[in-house]
Amino acid sequence: MTNPLHRLCSLLLFIFFISTGVAQESMVSIEGTWINSQQFTAVDSTDFKVDSLRFFNGNFESFKADGTVASGNYSLANNQLNLHYYQPKAVTSIFDVQSLTNDGLVIENSQYRYAFESKTAPLETTAVDPVDSKASFAIDPSNGLGFTFESFYRGVIGIVFILGVCFLLSANRRKIDWKLVGTGLFLQIVFAVLVLEVDWVAAGFDAVSKGVVNFLNTAEAGADFVFGKLIDPSASMGYIFAFKVLPTIVFFSAFTSLLYYLGILQKIVYAFAWVMSKTMRLSGAESLAAAANIFIGQTEAPLVVKPYLEKMTKSEILCLMVGGMATIAGGVLAAFIAFLGGDSDAEKVIFTKHLLTASIMSAPAAILIAKMLFPEDAPEKIDRKLNISKDKIGSNVLDAISTGTTDGLKLAVNVGAMLLVFTAIMAVVNWGLGDLIGAPTGLNGWIADSTDGRYDSFSMQYIMGNLFSPVAWLIGVPSEDIVSVGQLLGEKTILNEFFAYGSLSTLKNTGVLTNYRSIVISTYALCGFANFASIGIQIGGIGVLAPSQRKVLAKFGIKALIGGTCAALLTATIAGMLFG
Repeated sequence: MTNPLHRLCSLLLFIFFISTGVAQESMVSIEGTWINSQQFTAVDSTDFKVDSLRFFNGNFESFKADGTVASGNYSLANNQLNLHYYQPKAVTSIFDVQSLTNDGLVIENSQYRYAFESKTAPLETTAVDPVDSKASFAIDPSNGLGFTFESFYRGVIGIVFILGVCFLLSANRRKIDWKLVGTGLFLQIVFAVLVLEVDWVAAGFDAVSKGVVNFLNTAEAGADFVFGKLIDPSASMGYIFAFKVLPTIVFFSAFTSLLYYLGILQKIVYAFAWVMSKTMRLSGAESLAAAANIFIGQTEAPLVVKPYLEKMTKSEILCLMVGGMATIAGGVLAAFIAFLGGDSDAEKVIFTKHLLTASIMSAPAAILIAKMLFPEDAPEKIDRKLNISKDKIGSNVLDAISTGTTDGLKLAVNVGAMLLVFTAIMAVVNWGLGDLIGAPTGLNGWIADSTDGRYDSFSMQYIMGNLFSPVAWLIGVPSEDIVSVGQLLGEKTILNEFFAYGSLSTLKNTGVLTNYRSIVISTYALCGFANFASIGIQIGGIGVLAPSQRKVLAKFGIKALIGGTCAALLTATIAGMLFG
């Protein structure tokens, strides 16, 4: 039998050579003039029938046969070409680069496929007008990227602030293991640098993200069969959410259950747990629970360490709770991807990469935050053995899928119901604030004028945005977007992450968020279950598995909420440092 270590090394070498080939292919410059040699569309449209393209100094111009010229800037990364138009109107077109050589360029998206030939003679050009930042499309990856001195010192301020809060709230400041804290930060930074800055690692992670998106798109066959034409991409967000996003949660829950029954998920969890156990000197139960939280939910992850729950120390229990609030489950990951990516596979890949990175980075963040809030009294006495529970989900494959489907259905109904209720409550509260207070006092008009129409009345969004805007600035959000991101942080904490990601999707699509870095930091900061409802979920879910720990769970509810929030903010701060 082949040694597993040999197989792992072979896989890593394969990924390295593949990603190296991708990187070398992308070294061919796209700058120059390209003449259209072939064009066909998947739909009957004339919006983007281009005869030639010219790329120069980060800008581009497109020419049509009737003499119409459009212009803007472009970005090319990981075989994805983003064309950001500024004239005649501000729109963005995203293409996958199928081929780029010195002689030819082939680009494609869901509507168009173009094949261009290189032309050495320059085309007559027009000047590109200065860009109004308010007109730029928020998903523009060239707006706000790059490691800079400003991003560095803003990140340092954010890290010091978050760790300072945890230090002040610590149950025993003298017992804080600063070596563990430093190791946790180191793991976060190293992983972020590898995924976001090292080309061949980023290419490999992009490939994984594309695989996840393709997998989820394929899995939509079930929803297509059941709902048919009800799934209309041109319909409202609520319509798409009901008939496209919620079914994805059900499927992903069933698929995760199948992986657990087959023992595949346990092996992946064990690998992550082994790394954290060896580097951060954790107990076996803590490491396994933290690793499991990356892939499954805050009530399912404790099943991995069910035999140890009754004997866990208070520090271990808090670490379990903070880990559950700081990360997300696979089922909701699929929902968030659909929220943020919409119908664009290219955007889905972008946000899949960020969401996966955020969930993995938040695991060590949750540990270091928990160990600051409640340090271990006798770390030398903890059990460091890594023994995963052998309990299966279901008696056979079909039973496992059925059980996962049922759990996913409950989760989907719960998510839909929460959004329905919280959205309605928010609307009622905003009606009271706007119509009963803001209108008679003239406050609505003042708010509309002072925010340039971003908020048109006195509302909970306006209150939360200003209340949490200092926190948004501390974690590195550009100044022009701190109120909007503060709103998202408030919605996530007071309501839930689904409502907040829905708001982020709206702010992104409407161009309210003007800087791509703000969108990225928000994606990381909202990636977790840290809200008031999760306190009850954890007390109820974990309390059933370990009744003797119920009082400890109730006592640590608010502390776990603070810890989960700080862990997500720490991850967002580190990611923001690298995006500059």
